[in-house]
Amino acid sequence: MRTFDFSPLYRSSVGFDRMASLLDAAASETGNTYPPYNIERTGDSSYRISMAVAGFSDQEISIEAQQNKLTITGKRASDDEQVNYLHRGIATRSFQRQFELADYVEVKGAALENGLLHVDLAREIPDAMKPRTIAINQVPSPQPSIEGKVDSEAA
Repeated sequence: MRTFDFSPLYRSSVGFDRMASLLDAAASETGNTYPPYNIERTGDSSYRISMAVAGFSDQEISIEAQQNKLTITGKRASDDEQVNYLHRGIATRSFQRQFELADYVEVKGAALENGLLHVDLAREIPDAMKPRTIAINQVPSPQPSIEGKVDSEAA
């Protein structure tokens, strides 16, 4: 197993501590693979997370967006009936999955369809942060004048 020391990033940069923390968390992430999910780009600034949540109803799943973190939690209601499984291959255990979101990425909606939870995301940069074009104003040039010329009508 490889380990990386990100402390030089903390010493030589200012304001990138969140990025270094993300790299550190990604390097030390355990092999939690339940439930499986896909992240896809659906446009220039839109994304979709699709998560396989077979056996969960929409009342058993909660989605919370707070600052730059998206948390999807599934709490399975306990089954009162005792079932004698010969093979149990469909996992219905509770889960919590967190995703770090970039600045200005917002959750636009979610839908549960055919055992897949789709969460739509979009990056919406505020107008104040978007590049803008500055118009160049033309300064009126001074009119040339001839000094010492006498108006002939006034004489």
